[in-house]
Amino acid sequence: MLNGKTAIITGGGRGIGRAIALQLAENGANIAVIYAGNTEAAETVVREAQELGVSAMAIQCDVADFDACKEAVSAVTETLGPVDILVNNAGITKDTLALKMSETDFERVVDVSLKGTFNMIRHCYSTFMKRRQGRIINIASVSGLMGNAGQANYSAAKAGMIGLTKSIARELAGRNICCNAVAPGFIETEMTAHLGGENALLNAIPFKRMGAAAEVANLVTFLAGDGASYITGEVIRVDGGLAM
Repeated sequence: MLNGKTAIITGGGRGIGRAIALQLAENGANIAVIYAGNTEAAETVVREAQELGVSAMAIQCDVADFDACKEAVSAVTETLGPVDILVNNAGITKDTLALKMSETDFERVVDVSLKGTFNMIRHCYSTFMKRRQGRIINIASVSGLMGNAGQANYSAAKAGMIGLTKSIARELAGRNICCNAVAPGFIETEMTAHLGGENALLNAIPFKRMGAAAEVANLVTFLAGDGASYITGEVIRVDGGLAM
């Protein structure tokens, strides 16, 4: 159980982030939903979390903005208390072949997924160090492990996130802080809705189905709890065997 813990979930208004936020709330954590633009979705998550009996808040923040992340973490700390759990889930896609990919589209995807993860870790770092406790869970992707045609920007960002995870895990292990990455495969969310139930896609997955956001949230909740106190620097796939 996570009773009394404070959790930040970036990209927490929809999809995998929403499932994570609500499952952490179900387990007693007070949650802060960091979102980019969909205020209605974020506030809905907040209301649903509050109905579970925990405190919750939503903060609009572009995680690619270093100073905005600092302000968001300060606001969470002031309202909910020191951060115990940081889930870096925010990410975007701008898919196309590298031949056609603009510099802007490459940079923006990397800025949100990779730089945004660094920004949030950076501003929670000192709190984790001082309190000698904390959980950092970065939502990477199997695309960062095996690459994916048309996703040079996204795959590069997620691969970088995995390297960042391992570096931070080494830096903070001596202070009893765990940092791990979760690498989802094809999960049913708005981001993957355009893929539909394509046979070629499903045939590539040994389980022959797409995953559910709750199945990713299950692992994140475990990594956030006491049962994962000796696990750090790991990259754990939730992909139905796609990248094995």
